[in-house]
Amino acid sequence: MKFYYVYILRCADDSLYTGITSNLGKRFDEHCDGKYRNAYTYTRRPLTLVFHEQFTDPDQAIYFEKKFKRWSKKKKEALIAGNYDLLQSLSECRNASHYKYKPLDGVDDDKSDIV
Repeated sequence: MKFYYVYILRCADDSLYTGITSNLGKRFDEHCDGKYRNAYTYTRRPLTLVFHEQFTDPDQAIYFEKKFKRWSKKKKEALIAGNYDLLQSLSECRNASHYKYKPLDGVDDDKSDIV
C-alpha cells in the first residue's frame, strides 16, 4: 500500500512551509540539502519537520494540503502543538453576521437607544 504525507516544516526564519509527498524522508532530505534553488525553503534552512499526517488516498492528501496552506500561522501552530481546543476556536467564524458571533466585552450591541 502506498502512503502520502502532508507535512509542515519550520524554517530558520520561523516561517512554516506546507507540502505533500509520497516519500517523506527523501523529500525532507531534498529540502534540507537545498536540491531546488527556487524552492521556498532553499534560503530558509536549516529546517525542522514539525508535523506530518499520513494518508492512503492521494486525493485526500491533496485536499488536506490545500486546506492547511490556507490556514493562518496561528492555526498551524495550534495543530503542531496538538492544541485542539485552540484549533477549534481559531476555526470558528468571527464575522459579525455569523450566528455564533458575540461582540467584545464592553461593546453595547443594543441599538434601541438610537433615535
